[in-house]
Amino acid sequence: MLNRIILIGRLTADPELRYTSSGTAVASFTLAIDRPRVNQMGERETDFINIVVWQKLGELCAQYLRKGRLAAVEGRLQIRSYENKEGQRVRVAEVVADNVRFLDRGDNSGSFEGSGFGAAGGGTGNSGFGGSSGGRGRSNNPGNDDPFIDDGRPIDISDDDLPF
Repeated sequence: MLNRIILIGRLTADPELRYTSSGTAVASFTLAIDRPRVNQMGERETDFINIVVWQKLGELCAQYLRKGRLAAVEGRLQIRSYENKEGQRVRVAEVVADNVRFLDRGDNSGSFEGSGFGAAGGGTGNSGFGGSSGGRGRSNNPGNDDPFIDDGRPIDISDDDLPF
């Protein structure tokens, strides 16, 4: 069986961070995702997908994500039901995120494009916060300079070195 979802969209509002009675952090937010085709009236329709992020990853999302930010979410679809105040049974579909990547630079957030958090909450390389500069500039750490950053100079590559 397989239940994996990958979504890329913009947050419709700042994440809401709460804590369970046992102290576990849970953040929730909604991603707006445009459909690839236009409708009969020539307008592009948008889906609004609820996202739930648990523990440290949820705290980090609440800290760094804001309304309008572009984010990629990887997780699983969960369908749950509950009884509302009127006594009616309500079914809710939501994505429980295992991995969240921040795909654009937030205003004054100090984060890098392409940075993200995995279920373990950080780490190195592409799965950790700041693991990729996304081509926006050189890292302050000279040991992590990206040789593929566009520094304005032409790239001299022989046709023999190209894989196609």
